[in-house]
Amino acid sequence: MNGTATTGAAVPAALVIEDDSLSGVARARDATRTFARGLDPALEAEAAETLILVVSELATNALRHGGGSYTLRLDATAESVHVAVSDPSASPPRERDPDLSDGTGGFGWHMIRHLADDVTTVPGPGQGKTIYAHLNRDRTEEGGATAQLSW
Repeated sequence: MNGTATTGAAVPAALVIEDDSLSGVARARDATRTFARGLDPALEAEAAETLILVVSELATNALRHGGGSYTLRLDATAESVHVAVSDPSASPPRERDPDLSDGTGGFGWHMIRHLADDVTTVPGPGQGKTIYAHLNRDRTEEGGATAQLSW
């Protein structure tokens, strides 16, 4: 089912996925790829891969650090693609130095903030939080988000 953006371009209806397993991250990537292919106008291949990477990192971080489950929402306008990942943890994401020696990570949050044009973290109404990432469709230069924590 397609919606219509303000400029008249057709965009897919919002996508919502709920999951609680690391194997579900692959499903989130596949669903995001399908979502991106359905956009009209289409995303450039590099922009679609960037979107998939942002979704993958947000979902993985929610599972590993956010309470073990997440809800992913994707929607788009003619100007941008919006990603929202909610998890049950009230703790905001934290910047940490990547660990190159023991494989514990530390790259995801930095990567998300670098790839998205805007990233905002908002606490949930009861518990939990939602991280919103926006990617502009017309990316003429490499971005980098202005990260905001609304605590």
